Formats: sequence, structure tokens, C-alpha cells
Amino acid sequence: MGGGGTEAFPDLGKHCQQPDCKQLDFLPFTCEGCKQVFCLEHRSYMSHSCPKSDHNSRKVIICETCSISIETTGHGGQDEEAILKKHQNSGTCDPQNKKKPICPVKRCKEVLTFSNSSTCKTCHIKVCLKHRFPADHACGRAASSPVSVSVTAPASASGWWNNKFLAAFASRTEQECGKSGGGSSASAPRNPSVKAY
Repeated sequence: MGGGGTEAFPDLGKHCQQPDCKQLDFLPFTCEGCKQVFCLEHRSYMSHSCPKSDHNSRKVIICETCSISIETTGHGGQDEEAILKKHQNSGTCDPQNKKKPICPVKRCKEVLTFSNSSTCKTCHIKVCLKHRFPADHACGRAASSPVSVSVTAPASASGWWNNKFLAAFASRTEQECGKSGGGSSASAPRNPSVKAY
């Protein structure tokens, strides 16, 4: 073990057992894997290259039929396929217990079914109907693409005006808004975006 202390207090603290450190630490850490004593800087498994870093680790596999997790650490070297086959033949594998997919939007717990799901045409992610618009599910490609509005044949008179307004809104520039830093605010606009009829 790492000796420690000072001449006056020989039982106070321990020296770090990392070969290039040997620092006297008054609050030493004992590694659960290799049972050696380390300072704060070398207490993690990676920092002192512990040979027994996986002594408490667990590994599980998920059954795709029933969504149950099966621990594989105690099976003595069996491969995952054999463990899954043994589970499916045991009679405890019930397909009715399979978990339903949920909406991938943060904090949304909506279960995705045939009738309440939508696939985004931009990023191709399946989301619930509440988050079907690109702005609602933080669509990656929608934020980077410029705003474009296509004017199609109007379904009604009010729809036609809405489309014209959106087209004008999308095509306006900084000069038309009066935000240019050049200065002549009295200059007339080039061409009006929307014509009155």
C-alpha cells in the first residue's frame, strides 16, 4: 500500500500509487477495481489505466420481439444470439409487451401510431401530429434553407391574397424596409411587390 503521513502524523493521508505522481493526499481514494490508493487526479479508471476497470460493469441486450433487456454478463462467454434464442424459447418472450415508438421531440411522450404520426418531408423523421411542422421539431434542413413561398392557383379570394402577401414578404430586401445604412431615405422603391387591383 502507499505509505503516507508526516513525521508528526504518520497515519495521516497516503501517497498516490501512480508511478509518476507519488503525491501525499490527505483524502485518498481507493480504486474498487485494483484496490490501490490514488490522489484526486488519478482516481478514475482511465487516469491510472486500471486493469480491472470492468469489474462492476453490466452488459445487456434488448429482445426485438418483446423489448425486454437481458443481462449477458453472467452467462460465461455465450454469444448474444444464443442468449436471445434461449430467451425466446423459454416462454417468457411475449410480443404484446413490445414498446411502442414515441415521438423523438424533446419532452414529448406521444406514442406514434398509424393515425397520429407524420413523416417530415425535409428531414424524414417520424413525429407526432403536434410536431409535424419543421419549426416544431427543430428540423435540421429547414433552418438552413432560405424562405421560399410558391404562389399557386388560389382556392379562394382570401387564400390568393395570403399567397401574394407571403410572396411579397419573402422577396423583400433590406432597402425596401428602410434598413440600409447608405442614407437616402427619400428614394422611391424599385418595383412594388404587390399590386392593388
